[in-house]
Amino acid sequence: MLTTDIKKSIDTCVLCWLATVDEDQQPNVSPKEMFTYLDDDTLLIANIASPNSVHNIAQQPKVSVSFVDVFTQKGFKLKGEAKLIGKEDASFAAKAKRFADLFSDKYPVQCVIEIKVTKVDSILAPNYWLFPDSTTEQSQIEGAMKTYGVKPR
Repeated sequence: MLTTDIKKSIDTCVLCWLATVDEDQQPNVSPKEMFTYLDDDTLLIANIASPNSVHNIAQQPKVSVSFVDVFTQKGFKLKGEAKLIGKEDASFAAKAKRFADLFSDKYPVQCVIEIKVTKVDSILAPNYWLFPDSTTEQSQIEGAMKTYGVKPR
């Protein structure tokens, strides 16, 4: 499921958006900074301060996670079943340590949201399919840098 390209995207994207639904089927989307993969089928998200997401997953484990590189304007949408790995779980310490090793131990991980990925879709900016002859990753990066007023290092 999680190909080399998807893992590379996970490694380079700075935010993902976790979509859940509550018991009344009302959607909730929450940004997450600390996310990574465990293996070829499992995404991990650190729950720092997301009581709504945790509540919703406890009621309905089906979730969707999206992440997009703002410069290339390419990314992925993953769907799957989530479970909450609490501090009492034997695997919590090892999974939470992955976030400390990759990002920081500054923020307390309340629990780990573990998602078994069952479906993957690509996300592409419309330019890629509307203007395939003139749209490249480089042209998208240059356009984004101009729009955001940033320059490469």
